[in-house]
Amino acid sequence: MQICPTKTEIRAATAKLRNGGASIGLVPTMGFLHEGHLTLVRRARAACDRVVVSIFVNPTQFGPNEDLATYPRDPERDFAMLRAEGVDAVFTPDPSEMYHADAQTIVETTDLSGVLIGALRPGHFRGVATVVSKLFNIVQPDRAFFGEKDYQQLLVIRTMVRDLDVPLEIVGVPTVREPDGLAMSSRNVRLTPEHRAAAPALNASLDWAEATLPRTPMTVDELAAGVTARIADARGAEIQSVDIRDAETLAPLAGAITAPAVILLAVRFGQVLLIDQRVVRP
Repeated sequence: MQICPTKTEIRAATAKLRNGGASIGLVPTMGFLHEGHLTLVRRARAACDRVVVSIFVNPTQFGPNEDLATYPRDPERDFAMLRAEGVDAVFTPDPSEMYHADAQTIVETTDLSGVLIGALRPGHFRGVATVVSKLFNIVQPDRAFFGEKDYQQLLVIRTMVRDLDVPLEIVGVPTVREPDGLAMSSRNVRLTPEHRAAAPALNASLDWAEATLPRTPMTVDELAAGVTARIADARGAEIQSVDIRDAETLAPLAGAITAPAVILLAVRFGQVLLIDQRVVRP
């Protein structure tokens, strides 16, 4: 496995990997890997001839009061995990490698970036779209793999690729969960024991919605109230948002639910913001 801290090195590595027409799958990460990331790697390995993983804690997607400085990092542990999965190359730039000091150019999906998580974290999806577009330009993969847990992020990236005619396929991979249902996230290690015990309430509320809606017709407000009530009972949960949107476009919904909808949760436990999602069908 080749570790490439510069753009020049990863471009040289991918040129060699592409010899003979081999396809390349890219898994963008911010490191501190867990089973969710490894599931993306395995999907990439199954679908592509070669796999490249990027590890970059992107400063432009963090707000001024967010957890950039405390975001967990353990590159040697990450490298060992990726070697065991047969990854071909890892791109590990630092911010000065990724961003010119006088960089002026941004990429933004204007409507999608301003709602839901984008409203809670202004500028977040602009940072995501910009860095992901740079990774696509640098690595030039045939496919890129993203978890469905970050549902809005997945739609932002798909929209960016469509709008900018980027020649690659975006593959969404279902959320990977802990045995108790909590969606895997690098932030989970920062939960206190009390909050960690309470956090599976997010998944439990989504399970309830998924099981109930096909049997009991509901309006958007009724479904949101049921989900909210089940999370509110969890000790320490501070609900930031419970949104129910069109599953394809994230357009707001009202009245009776008659088509697939996505429930998007953002819940804070102490200093840790957890997100989760589920597509439900009437």
